[in-house]
Amino acid sequence: MQRRQLIAGLGATVAAGFAGCLGTVGMAEHEASPAGVDADTRSETGYRQTNVEPITVSEPVGAAGYSEEVTVLNYLTEHDKSVDLGPLGEQEAAVFTVLTTPQVSILGQEFNPVGDMSTRELVDLLEDDYDEIENIDHEADDTIEILGQKTTESLFSADAQFDGSDVDVYIHVTESVEAGEDLLVTIGVYPEQFDEEAENVRTLMSSVVETVDEDGDDAGSDGADDDSDDDGGLY
Repeated sequence: MQRRQLIAGLGATVAAGFAGCLGTVGMAEHEASPAGVDADTRSETGYRQTNVEPITVSEPVGAAGYSEEVTVLNYLTEHDKSVDLGPLGEQEAAVFTVLTTPQVSILGQEFNPVGDMSTRELVDLLEDDYDEIENIDHEADDTIEILGQKTTESLFSADAQFDGSDVDVYIHVTESVEAGEDLLVTIGVYPEQFDEEAENVRTLMSSVVETVDEDGDDAGSDGADDDSDDDGGLY
């Protein structure tokens, strides 16, 4: 599985939000902190924290003759679970990701669009959780509590490609909640034949914490390696 580039295309929206207030912002750098899942819950559900990935994006924005480079640092904390895909064998095809992105609030106005995005808008920006995801259909909505805040959790079905084979998947997405000074979104993806993972995904969502184990559960993981927006990512 390639590196998961979970959400793309938000950069232009964020830049547009900044454009009208650059003269008063005085803040060109905005940084989130990584969040994760409680270690006991990871063990209980069979998911491993495999990567904590910073995604740094710089966007030139300007208005009324004023221009500034705005830099945003986001984090993806990735968790995988191995499942048996028959002819494909054991594959880490169940994925749970925690996304954190900084709140950018000026005089009570929030400029990060994630805070106002519905689960449908978020899932429409989903790309490359597997090699390819398409034909995303809404199935159901529910309410879940993350970090003490109730938020919408939506279930979607989709067609996916995994190692060249067709795989029908379920996608769980939550609307953002506040995590300290950040916004936090969770996304779970797994093959439809493993529908028992729905309960595990909801358990993982309910057990999100504002801190992260830097070493994770994978001895082979390199941890948080910096990245840029040249190959996709959040913004």
